[in-house]
Amino acid sequence: MTKQELDSKLYHYKATIKSIYDADTLTIIQDLGGNIWAHGTKIRLHRINAYEVRGDEKEKGKLGRDYLRKILEGKKIYVNTLKKGKYGRWIAEVWAELDDEIINISDHLVEKGHAIYQDY
Repeated sequence: MTKQELDSKLYHYKATIKSIYDADTLTIIQDLGGNIWAHGTKIRLHRINAYEVRGDEKEKGKLGRDYLRKILEGKKIYVNTLKKGKYGRWIAEVWAELDDEIINISDHLVEKGHAIYQDY
């Protein structure tokens, strides 16, 4: 295992959703272990770009946001933070249980047409 692979496994958390701004930006309540919680952690989903909820894309953006709210409502999520992004949000992979299967949210949003893959 490389140091990079090891580092990526060190920051894995259980969390719940506090709010969803758009289909690639979440605010979570993060379980840090030992009965310690971080409230209001901002997450940017890794590897994707979703439509914006403002401007020319706003109708598609609102559909993506509302879809994400619907599938994640009341669910525990699993978060693997990778690094801080340019706007201070944590770039992260997020998983959740959907239809008795653990899915990667970024991949799911792309499959459903609410986002595209993008390196940033």
